[in-house]
Amino acid sequence: MGGRSRFGRILTVALVTFGVVTTPAAADAEGGRALIRYTEHGIPHISAKSFDGLGYGYGYAAAKDNLCELANGYLTVGAKRSKYLGPEGTANPALSSASTNLASDVHFQRINDAGVVERLLDQPRPEVKEIVGGYADGYNKYLAQHGTQDPACRDAEWLRPITELDVYRHLYAIASISGQGELADGTVGAQPSGGTLPEDAAERIGAVLTSADSPASNGIAVGSAGTAEGHASVLLGNPHFPWQGGRRFWQAQLTIPGRFNAAGASLLGVPLIQIGHTRDAAWTHTFSTARTFGLFEVQLLPGDPLSYVVDGQPEKMSAQKVSVEVKQPDGSLATDTRTLYSTRYGPIITGIEDIPLPWTQTSAYTLRDGNATNLRSLNTWFGLNEARDVEDVSKALKSTLGVPWVNTIATDRHGKALYSDVQVVPHVTDELAERCSTPLGRQLFQAAQVSVLDGSRTDCQWGSDSDAVEPGLLGPSRLPHQVRDDYELNANDSPWLANAAEPLTGYPWIIGDVGTQRSPRTQEALITTEEHLGEFTPEVMKDALFGDRSRLAVLMADALVELCGTGPACDALASWDHTFRLESRGALLFHRFALRLAGADIWKVKFDPADPVNTPNTVDVQQPRVRQAFDEAVADLTAAGIPLDAKLGDHQSVTRAGKRIPMHGGFGHLGILNAMATVWDPAAGNVDVVHGSSYIQVVGLSGKACPDTSTLLTYSQSTDPTSPHFADQTELFSRGEWVRGRFCESDILSSPALKVVVLR
Repeated sequence: MGGRSRFGRILTVALVTFGVVTTPAAADAEGGRALIRYTEHGIPHISAKSFDGLGYGYGYAAAKDNLCELANGYLTVGAKRSKYLGPEGTANPALSSASTNLASDVHFQRINDAGVVERLLDQPRPEVKEIVGGYADGYNKYLAQHGTQDPACRDAEWLRPITELDVYRHLYAIASISGQGELADGTVGAQPSGGTLPEDAAERIGAVLTSADSPASNGIAVGSAGTAEGHASVLLGNPHFPWQGGRRFWQAQLTIPGRFNAAGASLLGVPLIQIGHTRDAAWTHTFSTARTFGLFEVQLLPGDPLSYVVDGQPEKMSAQKVSVEVKQPDGSLATDTRTLYSTRYGPIITGIEDIPLPWTQTSAYTLRDGNATNLRSLNTWFGLNEARDVEDVSKALKSTLGVPWVNTIATDRHGKALYSDVQVVPHVTDELAERCSTPLGRQLFQAAQVSVLDGSRTDCQWGSDSDAVEPGLLGPSRLPHQVRDDYELNANDSPWLANAAEPLTGYPWIIGDVGTQRSPRTQEALITTEEHLGEFTPEVMKDALFGDRSRLAVLMADALVELCGTGPACDALASWDHTFRLESRGALLFHRFALRLAGADIWKVKFDPADPVNTPNTVDVQQPRVRQAFDEAVADLTAAGIPLDAKLGDHQSVTRAGKRIPMHGGFGHLGILNAMATVWDPAAGNVDVVHGSSYIQVVGLSGKACPDTSTLLTYSQSTDPTSPHFADQTELFSRGEWVRGRFCESDILSSPALKVVVLR
């Protein structure tokens, strides 16, 4: 059988920007700047002869699926939201926590006027710069040729071409969102105002920064000692991210034949694979407990609130005038100008959410962000995209120190499993915190790992390590890092129990705690992993994730049955298998019950650090709050017209293009790996998913040439409701089905959905 007839039969449709292409082989011979081959569910496999071409194809394909959401990001970092959308509109939560468009604009205009990103442009390696340049060209090519049918921005006057600087500003915003981005509201309006620090400030700030609503993820790496015969390693990547907005993943493969080949997903606008695999290694990330920013309290010069003292010498605060254009009610434009102040440490901050940090006549607080000088993250992911084993993964992490706020979990073809929290962490040792913390700092460091140091002393500044890429950061040798051949995992607790057989200790408190109670989701991850040690295959891992078992239900369901008594609901609870599958009866009632008890001490057997996986346990049903929680759960379902023994899938769903799609899974704090944070409608139940499993990958590596990969992008590839890939994978996810990974050339060419685009 000749090659031409074989390819002709495989190729279903050829989409070309110029010329005519009849086969993938001919498309490659056309010599375009990039080649995009789409397989099932609109997943692009982008190949080129150069990194510029790779970025070009990525930018074009990403714009095709998500033009409006990407443009929204560039509007945000360009500080133009108030100009086009009005000052009081809701800011873009994907890039900062600013409460309004005006606050967002002031935050980003400050960064832009200061030239912060421009000063960091020498950090990305040459290949990365080529990718970014090509990405901007590809985005602009798609915009110029096609525009968009997405009603979110179809006629928007802010939809415009982008520059490379726009791309870098967007990437910088992603890196710094855990620090200055998270605290934007507190810096953009900072002025001397007097007042006093609330007595409960540390408690309230700690509660805000350690909220149960914080982002989450699961990563499980199983090495050769934990896999079934014939399998070297299996990796689960299961990040939990918002289902709406710009902080979402998009899936692709990037290939320069013979030079570069990585597949997986990245956050919108990041033209490299952030969570994915190569032929020989696979990796994922989870949100780290390490705190990436800190505060300093500076003592002010008497009579001058704009000057502060360091080692007895006065220093003037730097003043920066920031102006943004603001759309008025009549459609005209006005200019909002304000003066913002900074110290040697960073910008003055006067509050965290609604908790004031007063700027008085005697002192003020100032923010330092460990990621304020970080564009190195691009080099980190470039290195991961080239990794052939966990040693390469480690090298990429340690040599760049560019990961901004996540752990890394990885496997390789040699059967190794890696956990690493090598990332950007302020050099605040326990000794420094003990010696230099202010009264607020002593409380806040213990409560939320946020340092508040004495800014009047140079010996209280962040320290330095010789193996760190820049002063002020902990070097890789101080950061948790472990390789084993059985397993490593993380589910957003501290590094302590990445492997229960070899707990990690000895790291600074700013990274996380040791010997404390693990979350139900961490317990579930450890129990699930150890249950299947020695038998893991990709199929076993997929079944474990979509088993949707709740650790809290296992621990609490017997108490719930005892409280229930008799009747259909009680019979359902008694026979419930403690899972949150579509057909599960009892899951809805349990969810409402457990929600009422979140954070309450209702256990007879208390936490024991010698048995952290199985304690605490045994609900004390004699506590009045337990009975009250059950009664309120029954009232919730009754008010919503939901039978107490209803199936989960009948009352937990999302709606896409007018179609209701039932959802399995549940809140992560219930100890469910497949986390789904939903909106409760008192009249209808859980009617929408706002956060949870996003890009999911299971990668098996063995002696076979091609990785055994299954993926799911739960909310699908496109944010455009007119796209055929707006909800197709969402329906797969609902049914518990997966997308076959197509990494090797033969897999791509055999796709029954193959379509080809040649870009010139």
